[in-house]
Amino acid sequence: MFLRGRPITMYIPSAFSNYEEMRMELPVEKLQLDWVYGYRGRDCRSNLYVLTSGELVYFIACVVVLYHVQRRTQRHYLRHTDCVRCLAVHPDRVRVASGQMAGVDKDGKPLQPSVHIWDSSTLLTLQQIGLGSFERGVGSLAFSTADDGAYLCVIDESNEHMLSVWDCARGVKQVEIKSTNESVLTVEFNPQDSSNIITTGKSHVYFWTWSGNSLTKKQGIFGKYKKPKFIQCFVFDTNRDVLTGDSEGNILTWARVAADTRTLGKGAKETYQISKQTRAHEGSIFSLCLCRDGTVLSGGGKDRRLVQWSPNLTLVQEVEILEQFGAVRTIAEGDDGELLVGTTRNALLRGTFAEGFRPIIQGHTDELWGLGTHPSRDLFVTCGYDRQLCMWDGGEHTLAWSVTLEETGLCADFHPSGRVVTVGLSTGRWVVVDTETLQVLSGYTDGNEQLSVVRYSPNGEFLAIGSHDNFIYIYSVEESEHKYTRFGRCVGHSSFITHLDWSKDGKFIMSNSGDYEILYWDVAGGCKLLRNRFENRDREWASYTCVLGFHVFGVWPDGSDGTDINSLCRSHHERVVAVADDFCKVHLFQYPCAKPKAPSLVYGGHGSHVTNVRFTHDDGYLISMGGKDTSIFQWRVLAGSRSTSSPQDAGAST
Repeated sequence: MFLRGRPITMYIPSAFSNYEEMRMELPVEKLQLDWVYGYRGRDCRSNLYVLTSGELVYFIACVVVLYHVQRRTQRHYLRHTDCVRCLAVHPDRVRVASGQMAGVDKDGKPLQPSVHIWDSSTLLTLQQIGLGSFERGVGSLAFSTADDGAYLCVIDESNEHMLSVWDCARGVKQVEIKSTNESVLTVEFNPQDSSNIITTGKSHVYFWTWSGNSLTKKQGIFGKYKKPKFIQCFVFDTNRDVLTGDSEGNILTWARVAADTRTLGKGAKETYQISKQTRAHEGSIFSLCLCRDGTVLSGGGKDRRLVQWSPNLTLVQEVEILEQFGAVRTIAEGDDGELLVGTTRNALLRGTFAEGFRPIIQGHTDELWGLGTHPSRDLFVTCGYDRQLCMWDGGEHTLAWSVTLEETGLCADFHPSGRVVTVGLSTGRWVVVDTETLQVLSGYTDGNEQLSVVRYSPNGEFLAIGSHDNFIYIYSVEESEHKYTRFGRCVGHSSFITHLDWSKDGKFIMSNSGDYEILYWDVAGGCKLLRNRFENRDREWASYTCVLGFHVFGVWPDGSDGTDINSLCRSHHERVVAVADDFCKVHLFQYPCAKPKAPSLVYGGHGSHVTNVRFTHDDGYLISMGGKDTSIFQWRVLAGSRSTSSPQDAGAST
C-alpha cells in the first residue's frame, strides 16, 4: 500500500493462499451505544433539564443524553452531525430542541448548523429547523411558553448573532434580525407574553418586542449601577420582574414599567428598569433558577456556592460545591426538593442543601488519549491532558476512582493480572499504579520525549514502552509487578513510535512509527531488529493495535495522508476490528481486513477526532474516546447473522 506516496510492503501470510479470491464483507457484529461518560459543562450553559419521564436531558459531543437517575439507564438522541451547544425543553416537557455547530465533513467542506426539535419519548425528529439559515452554529434557544410552545427563538454564532423566531409545527421562520456584535449568552420569551423576548450577554441586556414581521429592541439602562462585563443568566420571578445574574456577582432586579410607545412602537406593552441590586456571589453568577415554590437559586463561579433566595431575595440557605467538581454551571429542580447541578468540571451533581451533593455523572475536562481495558473484568482506565487517571466500571456505568498524575497521561495498559496499570506521560516518565490502593508503586523515566504506547507482554513478564525519541524500551517485570528492570532497547526506527503489539508467545514485537514503518523485534533474543520481514509473515499476535500491517491495511481510506486513523483494535475472538478515525467516527470492519476499500459499519456521536478504541476482556463492549470533546462512549457489541443483520439496526451507516 502507499501512504503519501511512500510504499509500505506487507507480506501475505501462508494461510492466505487464496488471497486473490478473498472477499471483504460487512461484519456480522454491530455496535449499539450503551453509555456515554461525561457532560459538557466546561464551556456551555443552560444544558440540564428534567423531563416528564423523570429523565435528565443534557449533552456532550454530538449526543443528547436522557438519563434516568433512579433506574440508572441512558437513552441517546443521535441525529446531530456535529457538537451540540444548546438545549431547550418545550413547556410539555416532552419535546426538546437542540442546536449544533457547523462542523466540516471528512473532505473539509462545511456542514450547515441546524436545530432539531424531537420527541424525547420516541427519540423521533419532528422538525429540522434552519438548515442554511444559521452561521457557524447555534448558540442559544428558547421555546415560548405563553402559547404552549408554538414558537422557538434561535440565536446563531455569526458576527451579528442573528436572532430569529420560528414556527415549531411548520419549521417556518417568522422574523429575523441582527442582535449585536457582542457575544449573546441567553435568550428567553416572557412566560406571559410571547411578543416579549429578552437576550443577555457581554455588556448588554436587550428587551425585544416582536410584532408581525418586525423585531424592535430596547437596551436595558444600568443608570447608577455599575455596568457588568457579562450578564450571564436571567429568570422571570413570580412578579414577572426579571432577575439577571452578572460577572460582578450581583443579582439585578429589573421591574416592569409602562412602555413608551413613541419609541418602541404600538406593539410595546412594557419595559424594564433596575429597581434593586442584591450582592449574591464573589465572582460571576453562572446560573439562576426559579423554583416551583417561588424561591430563586443562584450558582457561583469563583465561590462555587449554591444559594437559595426567598421571592424578595432574602438569603435562605447556601452550600459550597466541592472544589474537585468546579463551579456551578447550571441548576435544575428535580422532584421532592431535590436539586441537580451541572458544573464547570464536567460533573452532574444531585442532592439537597441539607444533605449535600454527590456526583451522578463525571467526566474528563481536557483532551483524551490514553485507554486501557482490564484483562478479566468490565473495567477500563482513561487519561489525558487534565492529568487525571480514571478507572471506570463498565458494568455499573460509574467512575470507580481517579488519581491526579504528575503530568499529562498519554497511554495506559493493565498488567495481565489486573493488579496494576502503567501510564505513559508527556515527559518520558511512566508510573505504575496499584488498582486497589491507588498508590504509585514505581516511577521511571526513559528519554525526555512523550510516550505514545505502553504494553505488557501476554504473560506479563515484559513491559514495552514506545517513545517519541524513536526507541522502544523493554523492562522485565518482577516481584508481583512492583519491580521493573531495564532489559533492553529496540533501536532502528527512523521516526517516533506510534503503536506496538506483542506476539502470542511474548517473545516478539511488531511496531509502527510516524513515518509508516512496520518493524519486527526479537525481544527474548536481545531486542534485535529482524531485518527479514518476510519471515515474520506467519507470526501470530496476542493483540492487534498496530494501524499498519497486512491484517488491517484494508481499513485505510483511499488517498489517506497517513494521519486518518488514530487507533484500531482487533476483538479478542479475532472476528472484527474497530477503528478510531480523525473524522469523529468509529468503524467496525471484518477481521482480517486485508483488501483495499473494505466495507465497514460507521458510527457517529463523537464531536472531534476519535483518539482510541479498545474491546473489553470478553468483547462484550467497545470503548471509544473523543479527543477534544472529552467524551467516552461504551458501545455494546451485538452478535448477528448474515441473513438478518442490517447496519441501520444499531444506528450505523456503511
